[in-house]
Amino acid sequence: MAAFSKYVGFCLAFVSAGFLIVATWTDCWMENADDSLEVSTKCRGLWWECVTNVFDGITTCDEYDSIYAEHPVKLVATRGFMITADILAGFGFIFLLLGLDCVKFLTDESQIKLKICYIAGVTLILGGIPGIIGSVWYAIDVYVERSSLVIHNVFLGIQYKFGWSCWLGMVGSLGCFLCGALLISCHYLFQGEQKKLNSHTFFSVLNGRHYFVLMALY
Repeated sequence: MAAFSKYVGFCLAFVSAGFLIVATWTDCWMENADDSLEVSTKCRGLWWECVTNVFDGITTCDEYDSIYAEHPVKLVATRGFMITADILAGFGFIFLLLGLDCVKFLTDESQIKLKICYIAGVTLILGGIPGIIGSVWYAIDVYVERSSLVIHNVFLGIQYKFGWSCWLGMVGSLGCFLCGALLISCHYLFQGEQKKLNSHTFFSVLNGRHYFVLMALY
């Protein structure tokens, strides 16, 4: 059961970390139509924005100014949160990889492997926290910006909506939470089973010794 949970967690961690990395370095956090005729679509990411003509499919991208330039708080904060999430999720995935039974890089002691998987679970949960904060914060800001235009009856020919990069960030963060919870639960479950097994072995040995003592007396 513990080995199966590790491999399930491995697949989930791989997908979740991949989603977070792809979300951070792609350009579609916020998507809108360039005008009311929808002749082009614009995707804004954390590092650049791209405009795609819907008729010929040609895409042109413009990078933002240097990272040292002045940027909106939403953009800077989301960058920081997502990069932190990428690093933590990446380390969590590497720890989990080392904790798999099929990997012989470290000692094959089951208790050590189990502790490594526990550390991986904690690291993945820590990685999911900045990931979900950054993606949800960005999504809320997009919604507030769109709602403010509606409330003030301002029509600019732009329809804001969340892009697929933002959704990937949310899904990847939730995947990290789920994987971390699975690995931590597996750790405590296996520890409980191991204690019961050790206790059973101890009493079996103890009963065996009593049996031999009684036989010797007779």
